[in-house]
Amino acid sequence: MSTDQAAHAGREVDVLALDVGGDLGELARVRAWARAELGDVTEAGLTDTILVLDELVSNALRHGERPRQVRLRRRPGRLRIEVDDSGRTPATPRPPSETGGRGLALIDACTTAWGQEVREDGKTVWAELDLTGSNVSGDTVDPPFPGRRAG
Repeated sequence: MSTDQAAHAGREVDVLALDVGGDLGELARVRAWARAELGDVTEAGLTDTILVLDELVSNALRHGERPRQVRLRRRPGRLRIEVDDSGRTPATPRPPSETGGRGLALIDACTTAWGQEVREDGKTVWAELDLTGSNVSGDTVDPPFPGRRAG
């Protein structure tokens, strides 16, 4: 795990990183790490963060390749979760079934934005959250996101 400071659009950005092993048992370790590092985030914001983090990391474990790393990039009121793996196959939504297919739709519903960057040495799937309120629980004072129903 490492912490560094970087300038981003005139604001300080805290970057926390954690290398992730190869089995689904890593999810508990990643959740515990995030809770410890984000102790100052509201319960609603932390709930959204853990949900999104869990989906991104489990996708990397199921569909990606080693090495894997998760990063939390914080700036005031915002969090960007980035999950790297060395696979180059893009993350793509698939129809829901008994075996899955709901993860990226769930990420879309819980975040202000998400996407991916495919590189020669792998890919990064990322998601951004507004920490000033909950995107899922309805505790936010922000209006609903475009294309989403109000709770």
